[in-house]
Amino acid sequence: MSKVRDNYFDNAKFILILLVVFGHSITSLKSDTHIISTIYTFIFIFHMPAFILISGYFSKGFNKPGYYKKLIKKTMIPYLVFQVIYSGFYYLTGYEDQFSLDLLSPHWTLWFLISLLSWQLLLPLFSKLGVYGFPIAVLIGILAGYLNEIGSYLSFSRTFAFFPIFYLGYLLKKEHFKILRKPRIKYPSLIVLIVIFSISYFFFPDDIQAWLLNSSSYQSLGVSSWFGGFIRLSLYVLTLVTTFSFLALIPSQHWSFTTLGEKTLYIYLLHGFFIKIVTLLPLYEKIQNIYAYSVLFIGSILLCYILASRPVRTFMRPLVEVRMPKLLKNVLH
Repeated sequence: MSKVRDNYFDNAKFILILLVVFGHSITSLKSDTHIISTIYTFIFIFHMPAFILISGYFSKGFNKPGYYKKLIKKTMIPYLVFQVIYSGFYYLTGYEDQFSLDLLSPHWTLWFLISLLSWQLLLPLFSKLGVYGFPIAVLIGILAGYLNEIGSYLSFSRTFAFFPIFYLGYLLKKEHFKILRKPRIKYPSLIVLIVIFSISYFFFPDDIQAWLLNSSSYQSLGVSSWFGGFIRLSLYVLTLVTTFSFLALIPSQHWSFTTLGEKTLYIYLLHGFFIKIVTLLPLYEKIQNIYAYSVLFIGSILLCYILASRPVRTFMRPLVEVRMPKLLKNVLH
């Protein structure tokens, strides 16, 4: 008997993946216009944290038979396949002068796959701590920022920095999301989001964007004192407030895009190639006004629909859902 899916979470995942695609489409343009830079900052405050929180929420079955076999299939194998593909893609498109393959430093969006695998491997240990594991995860996330050595290597920096959000998602129960979905929560949440967006517009410096990525140490971000930890702690608070306010606005009804929320892995893995190609076009550099950015947003919507469509999924399934080698199957059986 197939499991009944929850429209709420599928709606959230599709809207979030749309924000991921649009955010990546304006990454190279964000500094040209202050309002666009603000939109970029605002999106990055919550779009990946919300994805990570939801991923943690659906990781409660880590002790079930076959869970890690499924996990390896959905994270490590696609990571290895697309790491190789991206290496060739960057060379052929001129982003890199020579072909190089480094399986330990994730290309662009692939960090999420290797971090997701790491978070899942940390769960058995932290789950024994219950709610007390959350402040410990926060402390580890803060301390990780003082280490210059970890950086992008196996996505360690992001893994430790985002793990508190993943673990919080694991701790959340169905009742907590029921509270978020109550109609009386929506208007206050909308006001909170408007306030945070306004603060981002009037007060946040552009360099806060690098802090939100969680991919660099405090020293590399220009802060060598203890103050870096305070900034990350403050951003944790900001991120969680914004994330929960966003999730409170997600509809529970079935929409035309709801079923696509189940196919976000395809969108996540494939959209980067299109974004990178578009940014090479001369027309891309001429995008300067809000109307042109609106076209990018509409294009992002269309790209999400196309990449999650049945024909694309059928064609790309051998790469996205690669069958595990027989030896690995036997190990994880």
